[in-house]
Amino acid sequence: MNNELQAVVEYMEKERGIDRETIIQAVESALMSAARKSAGGTHELRVEIDRKTFDIKGFAQVRVVEGRADPQTEISLNKARAINPDAQIGDFVEVTVPPRNLGRIAAQVAKQAIMHRIRQAERERVFEEYKDRAGEIVSGAVRRFDRSDVVIDLGRAESIMPARERVPTEEYQIGDRIRAIILKVDNEMQGPEIMLSRTHPDFVRRLFELEVSEIADGTVEIKGIAREPGFRSKIAVVSHDEKVDPVGACVGMRGIRVKNIVRELAGEKIDIVRWHPDIKTFVTNSLAPAKLSRVELEEDTRTVRVTVDGDQLSLAIGKKGQNARLTSKLTGWKIDIQKDEADMAFEERVALAVTHLAEVDGIQKDEAERLVQSGFLTVEGILAAEISDLEDIEGMEGDTARRIREAAEAHYEKKHGDIE
Repeated sequence: MNNELQAVVEYMEKERGIDRETIIQAVESALMSAARKSAGGTHELRVEIDRKTFDIKGFAQVRVVEGRADPQTEISLNKARAINPDAQIGDFVEVTVPPRNLGRIAAQVAKQAIMHRIRQAERERVFEEYKDRAGEIVSGAVRRFDRSDVVIDLGRAESIMPARERVPTEEYQIGDRIRAIILKVDNEMQGPEIMLSRTHPDFVRRLFELEVSEIADGTVEIKGIAREPGFRSKIAVVSHDEKVDPVGACVGMRGIRVKNIVRELAGEKIDIVRWHPDIKTFVTNSLAPAKLSRVELEEDTRTVRVTVDGDQLSLAIGKKGQNARLTSKLTGWKIDIQKDEADMAFEERVALAVTHLAEVDGIQKDEAERLVQSGFLTVEGILAAEISDLEDIEGMEGDTARRIREAAEAHYEKKHGDIE
């Protein structure tokens, strides 16, 4: 028994990384629980394991009585004085309980309790090891799939990457090794839950911190990241040393640094742009390589209106609007990209005028279309006209004309101030 117990303790200590004292205390607690069940009414039962020899000893507090004693809970005065010469009737003395009295059922209960305590100790160890590591990148092997979630073996712990944290363009096989960022660690009833992510923008941030020494030492700072996982990311950087080019530092010699990160992200494209405190310059940098003709700000709506030549429109907007969308996320401003009117065909100019008028609160799209068809292309054009001119338009008689005029006035005042 001693050799078997020693072997189990040493195995758990070496293979599971559990402290020896924790294991022995778990065994003592389990044996004590099992002994109480088999010993019935025995008082103050205590089990002790020798830390060197692994001998198991049981002790119980029994009452000293005169005459015949119940062996489970009592001891005669003569036997008590053999243990403690000063024992008196009614006192309690501690006697040894032979381990064999635990019995087969008690041993089974002890085994179950031991495994329970060991699992509990393992869960506590895992939580302590990972609880402060949110934001770190870890590596593990795909163990199994739980519906669309991926269960990943980190070595000493098991983690989960939920379906929403998976990159949609990536497929995994059991045994594949993958890297991910620790999103959070929760201590649940069934044990610690380590949640991983490969879609979070901070995964890209941490990859750059690991790959680019200038970011790790603080010379270059990442000011923002916008990401569409699996497709494209934009990262804004700034240098705190005028001698260091932040974009060049992130790209690396012959692009080796960014290539390593793109490889880790399974081909996801990365745009590295220079951050600037002036929003116009920042937007211009972010929309590059598209050349912008004009950049205007609307502070109240936090909108940047960008005008480009016709041959630059698709480049500025990007495939399925991706470039404009990521620029909006990165800067925190709404991006409105329009083609320069000088490059527009007549039909395009008409459609643009309708769109602008329909954006005015109080003017419906069908009304905007009738206004444009009648020659009123802008809010200023409506304000320059008389009410009677608006009433001459089909369907805009009386109250409708006055409502449209009032809507145009309110819109103009909001943008430019009082109408003179």
